[in-house]
Amino acid sequence: MPEHAHNHNHAPGHSHSHSHSHSHTLSPDADRRWLRAALVLITAFMAVEVVIGFLARSLALISDAAHMLTDAASIVLALVAMRLAARPARGGYTYGLKRAEILSAQANGITLLVLSLWLGYEAITRLVSPPEVTGGLVLVTALAGVVVNIAAAWCISRANRSSLNVEGAYQHILTDLFGFIATAVAGAVVLTTGFARADAIASLVVVVLMLRAGTGLVRESGRIFMEAAPSGVDPDALGDHLVEVDQVVEVHDLHIWEITSGEPALSAHILVAPGGDCHAVRRCLHELLSLKYGITHATLQVDHVGELPRSGEVLHIAAGPDDAALAPPHCEGTHGPVHRPGPHDH
Repeated sequence: MPEHAHNHNHAPGHSHSHSHSHSHTLSPDADRRWLRAALVLITAFMAVEVVIGFLARSLALISDAAHMLTDAASIVLALVAMRLAARPARGGYTYGLKRAEILSAQANGITLLVLSLWLGYEAITRLVSPPEVTGGLVLVTALAGVVVNIAAAWCISRANRSSLNVEGAYQHILTDLFGFIATAVAGAVVLTTGFARADAIASLVVVVLMLRAGTGLVRESGRIFMEAAPSGVDPDALGDHLVEVDQVVEVHDLHIWEITSGEPALSAHILVAPGGDCHAVRRCLHELLSLKYGITHATLQVDHVGELPRSGEVLHIAAGPDDAALAPPHCEGTHGPVHRPGPHDH
């Protein structure tokens, strides 16, 4: 998509700027095609696996099929979320429906956690009182599942994995792949030794993998809903980096969040030294945010020190920590730490 930039000047020395750009290696249509291909593979094999699982009396196969059901659901939700996210922003939804994918990712993660608890209970029950398991049927089905999951993972890897939904589906299929390998090992053990508890042990391996995937999805989607800074971005370090730019005197009201997965946004209030070129500073800050942090959706309010349009008073910025208490605040109710050149507390 082309890059867009919007600048709004409201008063001398006071400016708001907003710029954003988004790029994707594949078009949304191509993403949907790859996801649909993976969905067909997964659902077709899942139906066969459920039947064989009951015939072989294998909880490992049934748990694998349950996990594949969540994979299929995650892909369906991802496809729906892509449709919703593609709709233009209108009305009260000024960001559009981009967070639809985060809703589906969280629903998928919660489903994984619930399923893992049920399968964990069943697996422990079977460890205590193991039923007879048809090892040969389990082994053959699990090996076929390995092939199907490799093909499905390849399809999804071709889509744009910057989406939390797409990446979540990809990780789920990898989890399925490891689960099928564990199930194949269990089938071989049952076939060669008759140790029926191997099936329940393999089920517990799948449960652990499901817990890990579900927890990760819930945690990452929760961070976005709570508007936490993107993983790997330290807001305090970023604020200190911004205030190091020439002519910048202070940075406050710094907020960093994600509109949706892979789409970070930032807003901040920047104070520039008297006589400084606030527009040049703004351009420099945008370039720094884009190149160093990958943040291209940024809104910066830039003011010169000493300009308070509402009161006409002259602002005096404190020279150091000892003078900070004597300096009248530029904004009432400032959110978060104030960043100034030199050592300071966060």
